[in-house]
Amino acid sequence: MTRPPLLNDSALEIVARRFAVLAEPMRLRLIQALFDGEKNVTELVAATEGTQANVSRHLQTLIAANMLDRRKEGLQVYYRISDPNIPKLCQLVCGSLEKSLTKQAAHFAPAG
Repeated sequence: MTRPPLLNDSALEIVARRFAVLAEPMRLRLIQALFDGEKNVTELVAATEGTQANVSRHLQTLIAANMLDRRKEGLQVYYRISDPNIPKLCQLVCGSLEKSLTKQAAHFAPAG
């Protein structure tokens, strides 16, 4: 495996802020809801079971972090994932967690 480059403190702060944006379950639900394409706020509220105010607040955070884009069509605003690496990152993290949790669960299997 190729070792990633070591980052200076300023770069590490930027990386930490990026992960902090993703460290909120509602934001992850919103991203997940957008895996299959763009949606408007009403659709995202239904998909995440959040309130419109809460969903809108988190959408603004994701847009400010350049993870989502929006486009306006009439009175509707549609949101989509702007960074193609976001789904890949989610898949990588989820796959790693699944492997780790499966390994941990094996410790609780009944003794044969």
